[in-house]
Amino acid sequence: MIDLFILETCPYCRKVMDFLKETQIAYHKFDTANPDNVLRLLTLGGKDQVPFLYNEDTNDKLYESDEIINYLKNLKQE
Repeated sequence: MIDLFILETCPYCRKVMDFLKETQIAYHKFDTANPDNVLRLLTLGGKDQVPFLYNEDTNDKLYESDEIINYLKNLKQE
């Protein structure tokens, strides 16, 4: 399953969430407005930056919105 760490007011996060919605890819959303989610983000990725995608099946970790979208496009094709 894909985990996406976001901040609701972040336009780059919105861009990724819009793509996920359009392509109907299931994911878990973790809003970093919640301090517990920030701790998990730091544990998984090492820095407090969103959007952050973590694929627990493959252990893939990505931060940049365009890189995340390209990754998801390739994932969708598999």
